[in-house]
Amino acid sequence: MIAPTSAQTNSASAEQESLRTLTRFLQQIGHPTSLTCLADQILLCLSEISGYPQGSLFLYEPEHRRFRQIHSFGQVETIVAHSVMDADHPLIHSLSLRQHILQPGSSALASRAERSGEMMSPFPDPHTLAVPLVTHGTLIAFSLLHSPTARTALSSVTVELLTAMAQGAANALDSLLIYEDLRQSQALMRRTDRLRSLEIIAGGFAHEIRNPLTSIKTFIQLAPERKDDSQFIGEFSRIVLEDVNRIERLVQEILDYARYMEPQMTDEDLNDIVTSCLYFIQVKADSLGIKIEKQLAPELPRGMLDRQQIKQVLLNLLLNALDAIGEGPGSLRVRTHQFQKPEGALFMQIDIEDSGHGIAPENLEHIFDPFFTTKHTSTMNAGTGLGLTIAHQIIHEHHGDIHVASTVGQGTTFRITLPALPQ
Repeated sequence: MIAPTSAQTNSASAEQESLRTLTRFLQQIGHPTSLTCLADQILLCLSEISGYPQGSLFLYEPEHRRFRQIHSFGQVETIVAHSVMDADHPLIHSLSLRQHILQPGSSALASRAERSGEMMSPFPDPHTLAVPLVTHGTLIAFSLLHSPTARTALSSVTVELLTAMAQGAANALDSLLIYEDLRQSQALMRRTDRLRSLEIIAGGFAHEIRNPLTSIKTFIQLAPERKDDSQFIGEFSRIVLEDVNRIERLVQEILDYARYMEPQMTDEDLNDIVTSCLYFIQVKADSLGIKIEKQLAPELPRGMLDRQQIKQVLLNLLLNALDAIGEGPGSLRVRTHQFQKPEGALFMQIDIEDSGHGIAPENLEHIFDPFFTTKHTSTMNAGTGLGLTIAHQIIHEHHGDIHVASTVGQGTTFRITLPALPQ
């Protein structure tokens, strides 16, 4: 048997170390918490492998057709003169076209610059390494790595390792950007769904403040004549103060509902939230001749809930129920109670049952699908098909469940279960 030479041993050791480095890098970028953290990991690992101590990461902004510097380390002013580079820049054109690492003195970059008649002003010296991040054949980002001193050309093994790292980084970056876009879209959908209900809420608000305003107006009209009647002034002052506080609470409820916020879990009384929602739809129910039956469990435990998000879910279901019933007579029953699962966990349950036209079996399985709606035939009550999708998502974010049962011609029941706080 021929013993391996020292060169072969060193080569094998270097390859193993390269594989370990690549594995560690892919593990680090597997679950990025933010764009800044991911950019930092990408630059640090590319710098470690290449031996270039300074670096900067540029990300593509499609709406502006440019690449913007989003993260850097070291003396970045020695790398680029500007933090933004247009998509038609010679460097970016070469990276997009060739889609592989450009080392200092690249002939491809130089010839491109000569043909375009542009100077490579962002690069004051030839000690810069450009690493493209490509996904689905498109350049979505690139890294510029810099060394203050001249460097020899990278070995083929180092180039292959950097290329593999760049591909992993591009995939992680693309996934993070898609997730951020989805998160922003979900936030927009929730806000849109809130605003869709504001017209009904505004009607309920107008109805609810009419009586308080009447008492305030009466007090103002009678006060000059009965200013010496201490009993009248004292009693009416108390009533007016209560009515003003009531109006303030209503205004705050509407402002909180209309404004999208990050989830805020607080210790809440679910019965109180249900009552608040029924309060707002009562006017519409009365105008349609629909009777609301409320059966709220007196000993219902409290839960950690986002009050405004749960109100959004309940208002959506209640308004859908009124639409399903249409012109009365009809009934809408809302019940709450608690139950305990076999493993001991305590839950709250809400049932919203209407006497409407019901949901066809072929539609029932799609009821929570995005953009699925059965309201296309009505221009007045046209739905976006997002309300139940958002409701489903919110309930699951609260670690609960939402289910629906329906019989055509008899009505529909939505059942929501939410975890309760231990008593």
